[in-house]
Amino acid sequence: MKANTMPSRRSVLASLVAGLVVTAAAAEGLPVVAVNKDPNCGCCEKWAAHLREAGFTVTVADGPVNPVKVRLGVPRDLASCHTAQVGGYVVEGHVPADAIKRLLAERPEGIGLAVPGMPVGSPGMEVEGEESDTYEVVLFGPAGRSTFARYRGSKAV
Repeated sequence: MKANTMPSRRSVLASLVAGLVVTAAAAEGLPVVAVNKDPNCGCCEKWAAHLREAGFTVTVADGPVNPVKVRLGVPRDLASCHTAQVGGYVVEGHVPADAIKRLLAERPEGIGLAVPGMPVGSPGMEVEGEESDTYEVVLFGPAGRSTFARYRGSKAV
């Protein structure tokens, strides 16, 4: 008896859908986001998931984060719980994916973006039943600092 080697319609459809998802992410041309975080921090994992949902590929390295911040030039008063690198920029803290996409599209002069502290409602810091904070995304670098965007939760305001 001969085995059926024809793929099922379901498996063909699943392969096509998977291919479309990969193609869509590649079409956006999004670079990999390399995250450095403390191994015990759960909000950092939630932020990484937020970036993945937005189409980024994210790698995560657990370990001491402060030496990374110093090496990359993150000012102490802009520090948060994790530090990432993407497309030649530094991303400090709970920066929304849309702000990172805008940064990569506009390519302003600077070291990177920061959301100081851990604002409630920012990506990865959502708290059920709590109202989201309004916060600034700061562009920082040798020329100084400026407000790059303002958000309430993960929505630009």
